[in-house]
Amino acid sequence: MKILADLFPVILFFVAYKLAGIYMATAAAIGASIVQVGWNRWRHGRVETMHWVTLGLILFFGGLTLLLRDPVFIKWKPTVVNWLFAAAFLGSALFMERSLLQRMMDHAVTLPDAVWKRLNLAWVSFFLFIGVANLYVAYNFSEEVWVDFKLFGMMGLTLLFLVAQGFYLSRYIQLNEES
Repeated sequence: MKILADLFPVILFFVAYKLAGIYMATAAAIGASIVQVGWNRWRHGRVETMHWVTLGLILFFGGLTLLLRDPVFIKWKPTVVNWLFAAAFLGSALFMERSLLQRMMDHAVTLPDAVWKRLNLAWVSFFLFIGVANLYVAYNFSEEVWVDFKLFGMMGLTLLFLVAQGFYLSRYIQLNEES
C-alpha cells in the first residue's frame, strides 16, 4: 500500500498527461504531491524527508514548467531527484559510520561491512544511471515516450535492480535452523 501511495503523484501525472497534456499533468503532479505530504502529516504526524524533497522539487520544476510553458523543467525533475539520492547515499558512506542504506535495512538484514559498502555503491550507481537514462529519453525521444518511460521504464528498471540486488543478497542470507 505504501508503494502505491508513494507512486500516487507519478501515476496521476501519467493519467493527466494522457487525458490533457503536459501542463495539466504537471499541475496534477504538484497537487498530488501537496495532497501526499498533507495526508502523511495528518495520518502519521510526520512526513518523510523524501516526500519533502520531492514536493520542493515538483513545486520548483513544475512551477517553472507552468510559468514558462516549457516542459524541459519537469523533465529534469526525476534526474535531479535521483542524483540527490545518489549524493545522499554517497555522502552517508563517506561521512557517516553507517550508510543510509544500512540504516534503512540493517534491522531486517545482517551483512558484513564490505557487503553494505558494495550495496550502497550499487545504489549510488543506480541512481546516477537512472538520472542519465531519464535525460537521454527526455532529449532523444518524444514527450509521450518520456512520460511512458517516467512511469513504466523507471519502475521497470528499479524492479530489475531490486531483483538483481535480491540475488546478490541471497548469498549472505542465513536461515535460522530450528533444533
